[in-house]
Amino acid sequence: MQNLRNIAIIAHVDHGKSTLTTEILKQSETDLGKAGEQEMIMDWNELEKERGITIFSKNAAVEYKGTKINLIDTPGHADFGGEVERILNMADGALLLVDAQEGPMPQTRFVLKKALAAGHKIIVVINKIDKPNARVNYVVDKVLDLFIELGASDAQLEFPIVYAAAKLGKAGRSPELQSMTNLEPLFQTILETIPSPQVNSEGPLQMMVVSVMYDNYKGKIGIGRVHQGTVRSSQSVTHVSREGKTKTSPITSLMTFQGLLRKETPEVKAGDIAAISGITDINIGDTIADATNPVPLPPIAIEKPTVKMIFSVNDSPFAGTEGEFCTSRNLKERLEKELDNDVALRVEPTQSTDSFIVSGRGELHLAILIEKMRREGYELQVSRPEVIYKEEEGKTLEPAEDVWVEVPEVYSGIVIEKMSKRKGELKNMNVENGVAHFHFFIPIRGLIGFRNEFLIETKGTGIINTLFAGYFPKWEEIKGTPHGSLIAHEPGTSTAYALLSSQERGVMFIGPGAKIYEGQVVGENAKAEDLVVNVCKQKQLTNFRAKTDAVTDDLVPPRALSLEQALEYIGDDELVEVTPQSIRLRKKTLSNTLRKKK
Repeated sequence: MQNLRNIAIIAHVDHGKSTLTTEILKQSETDLGKAGEQEMIMDWNELEKERGITIFSKNAAVEYKGTKINLIDTPGHADFGGEVERILNMADGALLLVDAQEGPMPQTRFVLKKALAAGHKIIVVINKIDKPNARVNYVVDKVLDLFIELGASDAQLEFPIVYAAAKLGKAGRSPELQSMTNLEPLFQTILETIPSPQVNSEGPLQMMVVSVMYDNYKGKIGIGRVHQGTVRSSQSVTHVSREGKTKTSPITSLMTFQGLLRKETPEVKAGDIAAISGITDINIGDTIADATNPVPLPPIAIEKPTVKMIFSVNDSPFAGTEGEFCTSRNLKERLEKELDNDVALRVEPTQSTDSFIVSGRGELHLAILIEKMRREGYELQVSRPEVIYKEEEGKTLEPAEDVWVEVPEVYSGIVIEKMSKRKGELKNMNVENGVAHFHFFIPIRGLIGFRNEFLIETKGTGIINTLFAGYFPKWEEIKGTPHGSLIAHEPGTSTAYALLSSQERGVMFIGPGAKIYEGQVVGENAKAEDLVVNVCKQKQLTNFRAKTDAVTDDLVPPRALSLEQALEYIGDDELVEVTPQSIRLRKKTLSNTLRKKK
């Protein structure tokens, strides 16, 4: 075990974690095959490439001077904290990656807190020192403050610092870029600082499953660290589920990681990370134990979901025209399959067989799930996100978040006004170089629908970061900015002629030539009430030419809403219709007459 290191990589979104991991893989003595030609080797998922963030935790292993280093890439976003909490169980230490200009950010704090609580040794990597505005000494001081604030032990406070420019593939013990040549100093620091696993290879087998993936040939594969003993291929083991149920099964395939690939191996000893197949109902949090002396490991504690939505079968007039999977059975099976891989998700049935309550860590957590489903060919409709309340000692508690906002100073007044309306409490504020930095404490209920509004008000220049703070006594009613919708009057195809008069009422979400149905939300009203508009009206043809023939010149381009923006926009009586081709907004009751009666 002296020639083995298990290390997690921690960083805030966009601080260069995946870039550094890619360079470590390329500069090690590891054969990467065709994958070595890619730019972001670890972010292989389509969604991750598009958004530039890590969503799913992944494993890789590199060889360096006879030592195997298992790398565990963790998500930087707090909404994927369910991934982080269980992944840190596999590591003995961590690389904390910090931007040389921005310093430690909110989501760094979240993962670092978990790593320090687990007693891991931390190596601080100050990345992006090649930035023109890099301020290395300031960042080092901020990191030290953060360690003290999170209750690091004396040993953890003696952290080594490595300076790096991951994009250039260079690192060093001092911040002079010109003296750096490669990542050799980082490899050396890992070998010197991170301890080899302190384990018992002779005891009865114990392995905790922290990740599950599916292979077309091998079926379900459970990935985890062998805590004790040795696991061998074809060996009979006891599978202990999270509920405590036990059954004996043989291991049909045993693999370990080499580079980015899983490689068949006859045995894996304690301390190393193994991938096993052959157990059909293996799940996250299960223990693989010795068949003769099964001793389960303590289950992983995962924080509870804070936000819920209702996923239901699409029942709009366009249902079934754009998606492959449209029935309640398809929807139920897909959500149950997601539960196998995502421990922070909850799915509950409702009184209707066509609807399910899906709870997650945040809006982004659920939006990513919806996006994955629509790309797989699913059609569904979802309600507005709602917070999950808790009852304790006769009091109703609701979740709250710490929010850090950065905006140009000129917008600071509007930000304070918007946050105070939503029951946001200003904790701290300072202004540097014309940029205002705010720290607010706010109930999650007040944040729903805020991000979209925030981007519009700050002309896209604002940055917002959030971190779950816990449950607190329920706030009184929160009044966000009320919005009114422009609703389609009849089914048909939108025309430029009709849109020209409709756009005077507010902002349109559709352009000419779009197929629509009665009750569809086609725009946002400038006033705070709903308004029914006719966007399918045709111009009556005559023999006379009119100046308005060149009508399309005066049309304002529609506002295209992304999935997250659509979820934030809708009100309590509205839904988002999601299909592989379209994202539409609609009223729950489509008929204008019925809505008036209600």
